[in-house]
Amino acid sequence: MMKINSAVKLGTVATFAAILLAACGSSSSSNSGASEAKDQTLNWMESSALPSMDISTATDVVSGETLNNTNEGLLRMGKNSKTHPGVAKSYSKSKDGKTYTFNLRKSKWSNGDPVTAKDFVYSWQRTVNPKTASQYAYLFAQVKNANAIMNNKKPVSSLGIKADGNYKVVVTLTKATNYFPALVANPTFYPQDKKIVQKYGKKYAANAQSNVYNGPFKLTYWTGTSDNWTLSKNSNYWNAKNVKLKKINFKTMKDPQTALSQYQSGKLDATYLSGQQPKNYKNDKQYVVRKGASTFYIEMNEKKDAIFKNVNARKALSLAINRNQFVNKVLQDGSTVPSGYVADGLVSYKGTDFAKAAKTSEGTAYNLAEAKTLWKKALKETGKSNVSLTLMADDTPAGKNATEYVQSQWAKLPGLKVTNSNLPFKTRLSRSQNGQFDVVVSGWGADFADPISFLSLFTSGNSYNNGKWKSTTYDKDIDKANNQDANNESARWNDLIDAEKTLMNEQGIIPIYQQAKPQLVKSNVKGVIYFPTGANWDFSKTYISK
Repeated sequence: MMKINSAVKLGTVATFAAILLAACGSSSSSNSGASEAKDQTLNWMESSALPSMDISTATDVVSGETLNNTNEGLLRMGKNSKTHPGVAKSYSKSKDGKTYTFNLRKSKWSNGDPVTAKDFVYSWQRTVNPKTASQYAYLFAQVKNANAIMNNKKPVSSLGIKADGNYKVVVTLTKATNYFPALVANPTFYPQDKKIVQKYGKKYAANAQSNVYNGPFKLTYWTGTSDNWTLSKNSNYWNAKNVKLKKINFKTMKDPQTALSQYQSGKLDATYLSGQQPKNYKNDKQYVVRKGASTFYIEMNEKKDAIFKNVNARKALSLAINRNQFVNKVLQDGSTVPSGYVADGLVSYKGTDFAKAAKTSEGTAYNLAEAKTLWKKALKETGKSNVSLTLMADDTPAGKNATEYVQSQWAKLPGLKVTNSNLPFKTRLSRSQNGQFDVVVSGWGADFADPISFLSLFTSGNSYNNGKWKSTTYDKDIDKANNQDANNESARWNDLIDAEKTLMNEQGIIPIYQQAKPQLVKSNVKGVIYFPTGANWDFSKTYISK
Protein backbone atom coordinates (compact mmCIF):
# COMPACT_ATOMS: atom_id res chain seq x y z
CA MET A 1 0.00 0.00 0.00
CA MET A 2 0.57 1.06 -0.65
CA LYS A 3 2.39 0.13 0.31
CA ILE A 4 2.13 0.08 1.05
CA ASN A 5 4.74 0.35 3.45
CA SER A 6 3.25 0.88 1.31
CA ALA A 7 0.51 1.22 -4.37
CA VAL A 8 2.57 0.59 -10.42
CA LYS A 9 2.59 1.48 -14.06
CA LEU A 10 -0.06 -0.52 -15.72
CA GLY A 11 0.13 -3.60 -17.91
CA THR A 12 -2.22 -6.52 -18.46
CA VAL A 13 -2.82 -9.14 -15.81
CA ALA A 14 -1.49 -12.57 -16.67
CA THR A 15 -3.62 -14.49 -14.21
CA PHE A 16 -5.15 -13.17 -11.02
CA ALA A 17 -4.05 -15.21 -8.07
CA ALA A 18 -6.86 -16.13 -5.75
CA ILE A 19 -6.62 -13.55 -2.98
CA LEU A 20 -7.05 -15.59 0.12
CA LEU A 21 -9.28 -14.21 2.79
CA ALA A 22 -8.29 -15.17 6.28
CA ALA A 23 -11.17 -14.54 8.61
CA CYS A 24 -11.19 -14.39 12.37
CA GLY A 25 -14.03 -16.75 12.99
CA SER A 26 -16.95 -16.56 10.60
CA SER A 27 -16.85 -14.00 7.80
CA SER A 28 -20.57 -14.28 7.23
CA SER A 29 -22.60 -11.10 7.40
CA SER A 30 -25.84 -13.01 7.82
CA ASN A 31 -25.41 -13.57 11.56
CA SER A 32 -28.46 -13.04 13.69
CA GLY A 33 -28.63 -10.13 16.08
CA ALA A 34 -28.93 -12.56 18.98
CA SER A 35 -25.27 -13.59 18.55
CA GLU A 36 -23.96 -10.02 18.72
CA ALA A 37 -22.55 -8.42 21.83
CA LYS A 38 -24.17 -5.20 23.01
CA ASP A 39 -20.90 -3.28 22.73
CA GLN A 40 -19.83 -3.33 19.09
CA THR A 41 -16.41 -1.74 19.65
CA LEU A 42 -13.24 -3.17 18.15
CA ASN A 43 -9.86 -2.25 19.66
CA TRP A 44 -7.20 -2.84 17.02
CA MET A 45 -3.43 -2.60 17.28
CA GLU A 46 -1.21 -0.91 14.71
CA SER A 47 2.59 -0.90 14.82
CA SER A 48 2.84 2.50 13.07
CA ALA A 49 0.86 5.70 13.38
CA LEU A 50 -1.48 6.95 10.65
CA PRO A 51 0.51 9.22 8.29
CA SER A 52 -2.11 10.53 5.85
CA MET A 53 -5.78 10.60 4.94
CA ASP A 54 -5.35 12.42 1.64
CA ILE A 55 -6.51 9.99 -1.04
CA SER A 56 -4.26 11.61 -3.64
CA THR A 57 -1.03 11.48 -1.62
CA ALA A 58 -1.31 8.57 0.85
CA THR A 59 1.15 5.76 0.06
CA ASP A 60 1.40 3.42 3.04
CA VAL A 61 -0.48 0.38 4.34
CA VAL A 62 -1.86 2.05 7.48
CA SER A 63 -3.30 4.94 5.47
CA GLY A 64 -4.58 2.47 2.87
CA GLU A 65 -6.46 0.34 5.36
CA THR A 66 -7.97 3.39 7.07
CA LEU A 67 -9.06 4.84 3.73
CA ASN A 68 -10.46 1.44 2.72
CA ASN A 69 -12.75 1.45 5.73
CA THR A 70 -13.75 5.12 5.75
CA ASN A 71 -14.22 5.51 2.01
CA GLU A 72 -15.40 3.57 -1.00
CA GLY A 73 -14.63 3.60 -4.70
CA LEU A 74 -16.64 2.62 -7.73
CA LEU A 75 -16.03 -1.01 -6.76
CA ARG A 76 -14.92 -2.88 -3.64
CA MET A 77 -12.63 -5.88 -3.48
CA GLY A 78 -14.33 -9.11 -2.45
CA LYS A 79 -13.62 -12.79 -2.08
CA ASN A 80 -11.32 -14.66 -4.46
CA SER A 81 -9.98 -11.39 -5.92
CA LYS A 82 -13.40 -10.57 -7.34
CA THR A 83 -14.68 -7.03 -7.29
CA HIS A 84 -18.23 -6.28 -6.22
CA PRO A 85 -20.42 -3.17 -6.26
CA GLY A 86 -19.34 -0.11 -4.34
CA VAL A 87 -20.58 3.34 -5.23
CA ALA A 88 -21.16 1.87 -8.68
CA LYS A 89 -24.08 -0.55 -8.57
CA SER A 90 -23.13 -1.90 -12.01
CA TYR A 91 -20.74 -1.30 -14.90
CA SER A 92 -20.18 -2.31 -18.51
CA LYS A 93 -17.13 -2.57 -20.75
CA SER A 94 -16.88 -1.87 -24.47
CA LYS A 95 -15.94 -4.65 -26.89
CA ASP A 96 -12.44 -3.27 -27.38
CA GLY A 97 -11.94 -3.10 -23.61
CA LYS A 98 -11.04 0.59 -23.68
CA THR A 99 -14.23 2.15 -22.32
CA TYR A 100 -15.86 1.45 -18.94
CA THR A 101 -19.23 2.88 -17.97
CA PHE A 102 -20.06 2.86 -14.26
CA ASN A 103 -23.63 3.35 -13.09
CA LEU A 104 -23.67 4.93 -9.65
CA ARG A 105 -26.12 4.37 -6.86
CA LYS A 106 -27.44 7.34 -4.91
CA SER A 107 -25.17 7.58 -1.89
CA LYS A 108 -23.96 10.24 0.51
CA TRP A 109 -20.87 11.67 2.12
CA SER A 110 -20.73 11.62 5.90
CA ASN A 111 -21.89 15.27 5.96
CA GLY A 112 -25.01 14.37 3.99
CA ASP A 113 -23.91 15.72 0.59
CA PRO A 114 -24.58 13.41 -2.37
CA VAL A 115 -21.70 11.43 -3.85
CA THR A 116 -21.80 12.12 -7.57
CA ALA A 117 -19.87 11.26 -10.72
CA LYS A 118 -18.21 14.67 -10.49
CA ASP A 119 -16.52 13.60 -7.21
CA PHE A 120 -14.70 10.82 -9.06
CA VAL A 121 -13.74 13.10 -11.95
CA TYR A 122 -12.37 15.70 -9.53
CA SER A 123 -10.48 13.16 -7.44
CA TRP A 124 -8.78 11.47 -10.38
CA GLN A 125 -7.87 14.80 -11.92
CA ARG A 126 -6.47 16.04 -8.62
CA THR A 127 -4.31 12.94 -8.24
CA VAL A 128 -2.77 13.07 -11.73
CA ASN A 129 -2.25 16.84 -11.55
CA PRO A 130 1.53 17.37 -11.28
CA LYS A 131 0.92 20.11 -8.71
CA THR A 132 -0.44 17.49 -6.31
CA ALA A 133 2.82 15.52 -6.50
CA SER A 134 1.05 12.22 -5.97
CA GLN A 135 3.44 9.28 -5.88
CA TYR A 136 0.56 7.00 -6.88
CA ALA A 137 -0.41 9.05 -9.93
CA TYR A 138 1.21 6.50 -12.20
CA LEU A 139 -1.51 4.01 -11.26
CA PHE A 140 -3.61 6.01 -13.72
CA ALA A 141 -1.14 5.52 -16.59
CA GLN A 142 -3.61 3.59 -18.74
CA VAL A 143 -6.34 6.21 -18.38
CA LYS A 144 -6.43 8.33 -21.53
CA ASN A 145 -4.07 11.34 -21.42
CA ALA A 146 -2.88 10.58 -17.87
CA ASN A 147 0.80 10.38 -18.83
CA ALA A 148 0.62 13.59 -20.86
CA ILE A 149 -1.03 15.36 -17.92
CA MET A 150 1.60 14.08 -15.50
CA ASN A 151 4.28 15.42 -17.87
CA ASN A 152 2.62 18.84 -18.11
CA LYS A 153 1.78 18.30 -21.78
CA LYS A 154 -2.01 18.34 -21.48
CA PRO A 155 -4.53 19.95 -19.10
CA VAL A 156 -6.01 17.88 -16.27
CA SER A 157 -9.43 18.37 -17.84
CA SER A 158 -8.38 16.07 -20.70
CA LEU A 159 -8.11 13.01 -18.43
CA GLY A 160 -10.16 10.09 -19.75
CA ILE A 161 -12.91 10.25 -17.14
CA LYS A 162 -16.20 12.06 -17.65
CA ALA A 163 -19.38 12.56 -15.66
CA ASP A 164 -22.49 11.75 -17.69
CA GLY A 165 -24.96 13.44 -15.39
CA ASN A 166 -24.69 12.93 -11.63
CA TYR A 167 -24.74 9.15 -11.57
CA LYS A 168 -22.76 7.84 -14.52
CA VAL A 169 -18.96 7.74 -14.87
CA VAL A 170 -17.39 7.00 -18.26
CA VAL A 171 -13.69 6.06 -18.30
CA THR A 172 -11.61 5.86 -21.48
CA LEU A 173 -8.34 3.91 -21.45
CA THR A 174 -5.45 4.07 -23.88
CA LYS A 175 -5.65 0.29 -24.32
CA ALA A 176 -7.45 -2.71 -22.90
CA THR A 177 -6.45 -3.38 -19.29
CA ASN A 178 -8.03 -6.51 -17.90
CA TYR A 179 -7.39 -5.70 -14.27
CA PHE A 180 -8.79 -2.16 -14.42
CA PRO A 181 -11.82 -3.10 -12.24
CA ALA A 182 -9.40 -4.19 -9.51
CA LEU A 183 -7.58 -0.88 -9.78
CA VAL A 184 -10.70 1.22 -9.24
CA ALA A 185 -11.25 -0.71 -6.00
CA ASN A 186 -7.93 0.74 -4.82
CA PRO A 187 -8.04 3.75 -2.43
CA THR A 188 -6.14 5.95 -4.91
CA PHE A 189 -9.21 5.82 -7.19
CA TYR A 190 -11.73 6.83 -4.52
CA PRO A 191 -13.84 10.01 -4.88
CA GLN A 192 -13.08 13.33 -3.20
CA ASP A 193 -15.45 16.18 -2.43
CA LYS A 194 -14.10 19.26 -4.23
CA LYS A 195 -16.01 21.58 -1.90
CA ILE A 196 -14.28 20.07 1.15
CA VAL A 197 -10.82 20.02 -0.44
CA GLN A 198 -11.12 23.69 -1.34
CA LYS A 199 -12.65 24.63 2.01
CA TYR A 200 -9.68 23.33 4.01
CA GLY A 201 -6.95 24.01 1.44
CA LYS A 202 -3.55 22.96 2.78
CA LYS A 203 -5.24 21.64 5.92
CA TYR A 204 -7.45 19.25 3.94
CA ALA A 205 -7.31 15.72 5.42
CA ALA A 206 -4.84 16.94 8.04
CA ASN A 207 -7.09 15.66 10.86
CA ALA A 208 -10.39 13.83 11.32
CA GLN A 209 -12.54 16.95 11.01
CA SER A 210 -11.01 18.39 7.82
CA ASN A 211 -12.43 15.66 5.61
CA VAL A 212 -15.63 13.80 4.70
CA TYR A 213 -16.12 10.08 4.21
CA ASN A 214 -18.36 7.90 2.05
CA GLY A 215 -17.46 4.43 3.37
CA PRO A 216 -18.72 2.10 6.11
CA PHE A 217 -17.02 4.18 8.79
CA LYS A 218 -15.95 7.78 9.31
CA LEU A 219 -12.84 9.04 11.04
CA THR A 220 -13.98 10.75 14.22
CA TYR A 221 -10.72 11.12 16.13
CA TRP A 222 -7.26 11.80 14.69
CA THR A 223 -5.21 14.93 15.27
CA GLY A 224 -2.92 14.33 12.32
CA THR A 225 -0.05 13.38 14.62
CA SER A 226 -1.74 11.24 17.27
CA ASP A 227 -0.71 7.63 17.78
CA ASN A 228 -4.36 6.67 18.22
CA TRP A 229 -7.33 7.25 15.93
CA THR A 230 -11.00 6.25 15.97
CA LEU A 231 -13.50 5.20 13.32
CA SER A 232 -17.22 5.35 13.99
CA LYS A 233 -20.04 3.83 11.97
CA ASN A 234 -21.07 6.11 9.13
CA SER A 235 -24.85 6.34 9.30
CA ASN A 236 -24.89 7.96 5.85
CA TYR A 237 -23.17 5.00 4.19
CA TRP A 238 -25.50 3.44 1.59
CA ASN A 239 -25.10 -0.04 3.16
CA ALA A 240 -25.01 1.10 6.80
CA LYS A 241 -27.72 -1.37 7.82
CA ASN A 242 -25.26 -4.23 7.26
CA VAL A 243 -22.38 -2.62 9.16
CA LYS A 244 -22.32 -4.06 12.68
CA LEU A 245 -19.42 -2.31 14.40
CA LYS A 246 -20.17 1.01 16.05
CA LYS A 247 -16.57 2.00 16.66
CA ILE A 248 -13.00 0.94 15.89
CA ASN A 249 -10.21 2.23 18.12
CA PHE A 250 -6.78 2.01 16.48
CA LYS A 251 -3.88 2.10 18.90
CA THR A 252 -0.25 2.41 17.84
CA MET A 253 1.83 0.08 19.99
CA LYS A 254 5.53 0.03 19.14
CA ASP A 255 6.53 -2.18 22.05
CA PRO A 256 5.28 -5.76 21.47
CA GLN A 257 5.29 -6.67 25.16
CA THR A 258 3.16 -3.67 26.06
CA ALA A 259 0.77 -4.58 23.25
CA LEU A 260 0.55 -8.18 24.45
CA SER A 261 -0.19 -7.02 28.00
CA GLN A 262 -2.97 -4.77 26.67
CA TYR A 263 -4.39 -7.72 24.73
CA GLN A 264 -4.27 -9.99 27.75
CA SER A 265 -5.98 -7.37 29.92
CA GLY A 266 -8.76 -6.93 27.35
CA LYS A 267 -7.77 -3.44 26.20
CA LEU A 268 -6.94 -4.77 22.72
CA ASP A 269 -8.95 -7.27 20.68
CA ALA A 270 -6.02 -7.99 18.37
CA THR A 271 -2.27 -7.62 18.61
CA TYR A 272 0.63 -8.28 16.29
CA LEU A 273 3.34 -10.52 17.65
CA SER A 274 7.11 -10.27 17.22
CA GLY A 275 10.36 -11.54 18.73
CA GLN A 276 9.77 -14.67 20.80
CA GLN A 277 6.02 -14.08 20.97
CA PRO A 278 5.00 -16.00 17.82
CA LYS A 279 7.00 -19.00 19.01
CA ASN A 280 5.30 -18.84 22.40
CA TYR A 281 1.77 -18.51 21.03
CA LYS A 282 1.81 -20.49 17.77
CA ASN A 283 -0.33 -23.25 19.31
CA ASP A 284 -2.86 -20.83 20.81
CA LYS A 285 -6.36 -21.05 19.26
CA GLN A 286 -6.34 -17.25 18.89
CA TYR A 287 -3.07 -17.28 16.89
CA VAL A 288 -3.37 -16.32 13.20
CA VAL A 289 -0.61 -15.79 10.59
CA ARG A 290 -1.41 -13.28 7.85
CA LYS A 291 0.61 -14.13 4.76
CA GLY A 292 1.18 -10.98 2.76
CA ALA A 293 2.24 -10.24 -0.80
CA SER A 294 4.82 -7.93 0.72
CA THR A 295 8.60 -7.91 0.31
CA PHE A 296 11.09 -6.02 2.46
CA TYR A 297 14.31 -5.02 0.77
CA ILE A 298 17.32 -2.74 1.04
CA GLU A 299 17.72 0.21 -1.31
CA MET A 300 21.19 1.62 -1.95
CA ASN A 301 21.43 5.31 -2.80
CA GLU A 302 23.46 5.37 -6.01
CA LYS A 303 23.04 9.12 -6.39
CA LYS A 304 24.50 9.85 -2.94
CA ASP A 305 27.11 7.09 -2.62
CA ALA A 306 29.16 6.28 -5.73
CA ILE A 307 30.17 2.83 -4.48
CA PHE A 308 26.61 1.62 -5.01
CA LYS A 309 27.02 2.14 -8.74
CA ASN A 310 29.45 -0.77 -8.55
CA VAL A 311 27.61 -4.06 -9.19
CA ASN A 312 30.16 -6.06 -7.18
CA ALA A 313 29.52 -3.89 -4.14
CA ARG A 314 25.78 -4.41 -4.43
CA LYS A 315 26.18 -8.17 -4.89
CA ALA A 316 28.58 -8.40 -1.94
CA LEU A 317 26.13 -6.69 0.40
CA SER A 318 23.39 -9.08 -0.67
CA LEU A 319 25.44 -12.27 -0.45
CA ALA A 320 26.61 -11.33 3.06
CA ILE A 321 23.08 -11.63 4.50
CA ASN A 322 21.98 -15.04 5.80
CA ARG A 323 18.25 -14.67 5.24
CA ASN A 324 17.38 -18.17 6.48
CA GLN A 325 18.93 -17.34 9.81
CA PHE A 326 17.19 -13.98 9.89
CA VAL A 327 13.64 -15.26 9.31
CA ASN A 328 14.00 -18.45 11.39
CA LYS A 329 16.10 -17.25 14.31
CA VAL A 330 15.46 -13.53 14.51
CA LEU A 331 12.00 -12.74 13.15
CA GLN A 332 10.37 -16.11 13.94
CA ASP A 333 7.02 -14.73 12.81
CA GLY A 334 6.17 -16.81 9.76
CA SER A 335 8.05 -14.52 7.39
CA THR A 336 10.00 -16.34 4.69
CA VAL A 337 13.08 -15.94 2.49
CA PRO A 338 11.87 -14.47 -0.81
CA SER A 339 12.74 -16.01 -4.15
CA GLY A 340 13.45 -12.51 -5.40
CA TYR A 341 11.72 -9.16 -5.30
CA VAL A 342 8.23 -10.18 -6.49
CA ALA A 343 6.47 -11.98 -3.65
CA ASP A 344 6.04 -15.74 -3.76
CA GLY A 345 2.43 -16.78 -4.31
CA LEU A 346 1.36 -13.49 -5.86
CA VAL A 347 0.37 -14.88 -9.25
CA SER A 348 0.80 -17.95 -11.44
CA TYR A 349 0.68 -18.57 -15.18
CA LYS A 350 0.03 -22.05 -16.55
CA GLY A 351 0.57 -23.48 -13.08
CA THR A 352 3.94 -21.82 -12.46
CA ASP A 353 4.41 -19.25 -9.71
CA PHE A 354 6.04 -16.09 -11.04
CA ALA A 355 8.56 -15.77 -8.22
CA LYS A 356 9.78 -19.33 -8.77
CA ALA A 357 9.96 -18.89 -12.56
CA ALA A 358 12.04 -15.72 -12.21
CA LYS A 359 14.34 -16.92 -9.41
CA THR A 360 18.06 -16.37 -9.99
CA SER A 361 20.97 -18.19 -8.39
CA GLU A 362 22.27 -15.23 -6.38
CA GLY A 363 19.38 -12.77 -5.92
CA THR A 364 18.64 -13.84 -2.34
CA ALA A 365 21.46 -16.35 -1.79
CA TYR A 366 23.95 -16.41 1.10
CA ASN A 367 27.66 -16.89 0.41
CA LEU A 368 29.91 -15.00 2.81
CA ALA A 369 33.17 -16.09 1.14
CA GLU A 370 31.97 -14.83 -2.23
CA ALA A 371 30.65 -11.67 -0.58
CA LYS A 372 34.10 -10.87 0.88
CA THR A 373 35.77 -11.49 -2.48
CA LEU A 374 33.36 -9.22 -4.33
CA TRP A 375 33.56 -6.52 -1.66
CA LYS A 376 37.36 -6.39 -1.86
CA LYS A 377 37.06 -6.22 -5.63
CA ALA A 378 34.55 -3.36 -5.36
CA LEU A 379 36.82 -1.40 -3.02
CA LYS A 380 39.70 -1.78 -5.45
CA GLU A 381 37.56 -0.81 -8.44
CA THR A 382 36.28 2.33 -6.70
CA GLY A 383 39.64 3.29 -5.18
CA LYS A 384 38.45 2.98 -1.59
CA SER A 385 40.08 1.34 1.42
CA ASN A 386 37.05 1.62 3.68
CA VAL A 387 33.40 2.67 3.59
CA SER A 388 31.12 4.07 6.30
CA LEU A 389 27.35 3.79 5.85
CA THR A 390 24.22 4.58 7.81
CA LEU A 391 21.50 1.92 7.56
CA MET A 392 18.05 3.46 8.01
CA ALA A 393 14.80 1.68 8.88
CA ASP A 394 11.59 2.12 10.86
CA ASP A 395 11.69 2.25 14.64
CA THR A 396 9.34 -0.76 14.85
CA PRO A 397 10.51 -4.08 16.32
CA ALA A 398 10.85 -5.53 12.81
CA GLY A 399 12.78 -2.46 11.67
CA LYS A 400 15.17 -2.68 14.59
CA ASN A 401 15.60 -6.42 14.07
CA ALA A 402 16.48 -5.79 10.43
CA THR A 403 19.06 -3.08 11.05
CA GLU A 404 20.72 -4.94 13.91
CA TYR A 405 20.94 -8.18 11.97
CA VAL A 406 22.13 -6.65 8.69
CA GLN A 407 24.69 -4.58 10.59
CA SER A 408 26.06 -7.74 12.18
CA GLN A 409 26.28 -9.44 8.79
CA TRP A 410 27.89 -6.52 6.95
CA ALA A 411 30.43 -6.12 9.76
CA LYS A 412 32.05 -9.26 8.33
CA LEU A 413 33.00 -7.41 5.15
CA PRO A 414 36.50 -5.84 5.32
CA GLY A 415 36.64 -2.07 5.61
CA LEU A 416 32.88 -1.58 6.07
CA LYS A 417 31.45 0.31 9.03
CA VAL A 418 27.68 0.45 9.47
CA THR A 419 25.76 2.78 11.79
CA ASN A 420 22.05 2.14 12.38
CA SER A 421 19.31 4.76 12.33
CA ASN A 422 15.77 3.72 13.31
CA LEU A 423 13.19 6.43 12.76
CA PRO A 424 9.42 6.86 13.02
CA PHE A 425 7.75 5.49 9.93
CA LYS A 426 6.63 8.88 8.62
CA THR A 427 10.15 10.31 8.97
CA ARG A 428 11.79 7.29 7.40
CA LEU A 429 9.34 7.44 4.49
CA SER A 430 10.02 11.14 3.91
CA ARG A 431 13.79 10.72 4.00
CA SER A 432 13.60 7.75 1.66
CA GLN A 433 11.57 9.73 -0.85
CA ASN A 434 13.89 12.71 -0.61
CA GLY A 435 17.07 10.66 -1.07
CA GLN A 436 18.32 11.44 2.43
CA PHE A 437 19.90 8.05 3.11
CA ASP A 438 22.84 5.77 2.35
CA VAL A 439 20.99 2.48 2.62
CA VAL A 440 17.42 2.00 3.77
CA VAL A 441 15.14 -0.93 4.56
CA SER A 442 11.98 -0.39 2.53
CA GLY A 443 8.87 -2.50 2.08
CA TRP A 444 6.40 -2.95 -0.74
CA GLY A 445 3.05 -4.68 -0.75
CA ALA A 446 1.31 -5.44 -4.03
CA ASP A 447 -1.78 -3.39 -4.78
CA PHE A 448 -3.15 -6.13 -7.02
CA ALA A 449 -2.12 -9.61 -8.11
CA ASP A 450 0.26 -8.94 -10.98
CA PRO A 451 4.10 -8.76 -11.07
CA ILE A 452 3.94 -5.25 -12.51
CA SER A 453 2.64 -4.07 -9.13
CA PHE A 454 6.18 -4.73 -7.87
CA LEU A 455 8.37 -4.40 -10.93
CA SER A 456 7.28 -0.98 -12.18
CA LEU A 457 8.83 0.60 -9.09
CA PHE A 458 12.38 0.18 -10.36
CA THR A 459 12.07 1.67 -13.78
CA SER A 460 14.52 4.54 -14.01
CA GLY A 461 11.89 7.28 -13.80
CA ASN A 462 9.62 5.84 -11.11
CA SER A 463 9.12 8.02 -8.05
CA TYR A 464 9.52 5.01 -5.75
CA ASN A 465 12.96 4.18 -7.13
CA ASN A 466 14.58 5.94 -4.19
CA GLY A 467 18.03 4.44 -4.76
CA LYS A 468 18.08 5.57 -8.42
CA TRP A 469 19.27 2.21 -9.77
CA LYS A 470 18.98 2.23 -13.55
CA SER A 471 19.03 -0.43 -16.25
CA THR A 472 18.19 0.19 -19.88
CA THR A 473 17.46 -3.54 -20.32
CA TYR A 474 15.09 -3.51 -17.37
CA ASP A 475 13.29 -0.39 -18.63
CA LYS A 476 12.84 -1.94 -22.07
CA ASP A 477 11.35 -5.16 -20.67
CA ILE A 478 8.87 -3.25 -18.51
CA ASP A 479 7.97 -1.03 -21.46
CA LYS A 480 7.36 -4.09 -23.66
CA ALA A 481 5.14 -5.64 -20.98
CA ASN A 482 3.14 -2.42 -20.69
CA ASN A 483 2.84 -1.69 -24.38
CA GLN A 484 4.01 -3.97 -27.20
CA ASP A 485 3.05 -7.18 -25.39
CA ALA A 486 0.25 -5.80 -23.23
CA ASN A 487 -2.36 -8.05 -24.83
CA ASN A 488 -0.09 -11.06 -25.40
CA GLU A 489 -0.30 -12.98 -22.16
CA SER A 490 2.65 -15.31 -22.77
CA ALA A 491 5.00 -12.67 -24.17
CA ARG A 492 4.15 -10.24 -21.37
CA TRP A 493 4.80 -12.91 -18.77
CA ASN A 494 8.26 -13.53 -20.23
CA ASP A 495 9.00 -9.80 -20.37
CA LEU A 496 8.31 -9.51 -16.66
CA ILE A 497 10.38 -12.60 -15.85
CA ASP A 498 13.30 -11.10 -17.78
CA ALA A 499 12.90 -7.83 -15.88
CA GLU A 500 12.92 -9.56 -12.49
CA LYS A 501 16.02 -11.51 -13.45
CA THR A 502 17.81 -8.34 -14.52
CA LEU A 503 16.92 -6.64 -11.23
CA MET A 504 18.27 -9.58 -9.25
CA ASN A 505 21.32 -10.34 -11.43
CA GLU A 506 22.42 -6.73 -11.14
CA GLN A 507 21.26 -6.59 -7.50
CA GLY A 508 19.48 -3.28 -8.06
CA ILE A 509 17.92 -3.85 -4.65
CA ILE A 510 18.53 -6.44 -1.92
CA PRO A 511 15.40 -8.41 -0.92
CA ILE A 512 15.54 -9.55 2.71
CA TYR A 513 12.26 -11.23 3.57
CA GLN A 514 8.65 -11.76 2.55
CA GLN A 515 6.51 -10.53 5.37
CA ALA A 516 3.99 -12.44 7.42
CA LYS A 517 2.07 -10.86 10.25
CA PRO A 518 1.35 -13.14 13.20
CA GLN A 519 -1.55 -12.02 15.35
CA LEU A 520 -3.56 -12.91 18.36
CA VAL A 521 -7.24 -12.10 17.75
CA LYS A 522 -9.97 -12.55 20.35
CA SER A 523 -12.27 -15.44 19.49
CA ASN A 524 -15.34 -13.21 19.78
CA VAL A 525 -14.13 -10.99 16.92
CA LYS A 526 -15.89 -12.29 13.83
CA GLY A 527 -15.83 -11.45 10.15
CA VAL A 528 -12.50 -9.65 9.81
CA ILE A 529 -11.41 -9.91 6.18
CA TYR A 530 -7.70 -9.83 5.30
CA PHE A 531 -6.29 -9.26 1.83
CA PRO A 532 -2.63 -10.15 1.09
CA THR A 533 -2.64 -7.34 -1.49
CA GLY A 534 -3.74 -3.73 -1.39
CA ALA A 535 -5.28 -2.16 1.69
CA ASN A 536 -5.18 -5.46 3.67
CA TRP A 537 -8.15 -5.03 6.02
CA ASP A 538 -11.90 -4.75 5.57
CA PHE A 539 -13.96 -4.33 8.76
CA SER A 540 -17.31 -3.69 7.07
CA LYS A 541 -18.54 -7.21 7.95
CA THR A 542 -16.86 -7.47 11.36
CA TYR A 543 -18.82 -7.82 14.57
CA ILE A 544 -18.26 -8.73 18.20
CA SER A 545 -20.09 -11.87 19.29
CA LYS A 546 -21.40 -12.59 22.76
